[in-house]
Amino acid sequence: MKKARPNIAIENRHKKIKIEKKKVSQLACSVLAAVGCTPVELSILFTDDEEIKTLNREYRKKDKPTDVLSFPMREGEFGDLNPDLLGDVVISLDTASMQAGERGETLEEELNFLLIHGILHLFGFDHEGTASEARRMQAKEKELLGLLKQ
Repeated sequence: MKKARPNIAIENRHKKIKIEKKKVSQLACSVLAAVGCTPVELSILFTDDEEIKTLNREYRKKDKPTDVLSFPMREGEFGDLNPDLLGDVVISLDTASMQAGERGETLEEELNFLLIHGILHLFGFDHEGTASEARRMQAKEKELLGLLKQ
């Protein structure tokens, strides 16, 4: 029996920076397979600093742009209504582009990291809690980034 592939919706609302949806979808599928969770629905939105700032202010009470936001659908009071619905990842292409330049990386490398980071948040990984949680998340990010180089 063939294993079900994830249903991944990708939207780019950024007016100037283009992304390769096929590559993004392939990366998301690889990450989901690596964490053993493929029959899911995942939404990925690429946007600008203005829109992500609005989302960050509304949902996290932080009035500034950020690089990535994750909205898990398996948490909270109704988290078990649809177990196939994983959640949403929102990435600012403005911030990602700036960070890539600061780190001497390509935009694609930065987007790979941010997508992995965002997906891990959907699975409950956290880097803002305890130091051990942050180390656990960093180790998983490193492991998943290593899969890309194989």
